[in-house]
Amino acid sequence: MTDVPPAHRLFPGAPESPVLLHVPHGSRVIPAAVREGIVLDDAVLERELDHITDAHTDRIAERAAACAGATPWRFVNQLSRLVVDPERFPDEREEMLAVGMGAVYTRTTHREALRPDGHDGRPLVDTYFLPYAAAMTDAVARRLEAAGRAVVVDVHSYPSERLPYELHGDGPRPPICLGSDPFHTPPALLGLAEEAFAGFGGTGVNSPFGGAYVPLEYYGKDPRVTALMIEIRRDVYMAEPGGPAGPGLEQLADALARFVDAATNAT
Repeated sequence: MTDVPPAHRLFPGAPESPVLLHVPHGSRVIPAAVREGIVLDDAVLERELDHITDAHTDRIAERAAACAGATPWRFVNQLSRLVVDPERFPDEREEMLAVGMGAVYTRTTHREALRPDGHDGRPLVDTYFLPYAAAMTDAVARRLEAAGRAVVVDVHSYPSERLPYELHGDGPRPPICLGSDPFHTPPALLGLAEEAFAGFGGTGVNSPFGGAYVPLEYYGKDPRVTALMIEIRRDVYMAEPGGPAGPGLEQLADALARFVDAATNAT
């Protein structure tokens, strides 16, 4: 957890592609200075990373990009969400503050202490969250400039059994959960995803996780930016928690590539 790559990386795609695959939660890397502020011992921290990390989602996105007809762009978080979670609101709008999981987590997936009481998360927000948000905003702006539209596709995974931190975990847990936003997810885009991922035993919408990530500069304002979240139940492709990937990974990557192609070609 001490060899730290750049906090995030944009992998180029085809110049004309509007699609931006976003992989925010796939890393386990925690810089040493950030590790010092976490109260868990090493063994417990590794177990927490097993639960909280969307393992292998970076590989799914990479494989899908390689298989797609027009290569999508990929924006990949190379640090753990235990550093900052780039998909949270950085203020009181964030509902996950109720369980200590705002932009900077203070509680674990099992609602135990992750950071000391009274921890000031502002330095982490300034160092990691704000630069990430600015870079993601720029990536979307460049797709708008090049293609006239941007399609942000979040690639996530979630556990087959509810964890204590989940606020809405009492609903269905389909093999593929599609997160939609009332402003940024047109029905046609949702339909393309339902078709592409139909072969995994069923899809659902906004359960157990809902919504779709859009940079705040565009959120609720610019209909040229469309978005969809793809949440893959982990038993579909890997051993839980935190285990190796299985053959489902390749099948999911192929499905994601089909969706990317459909979204790219949609008018």
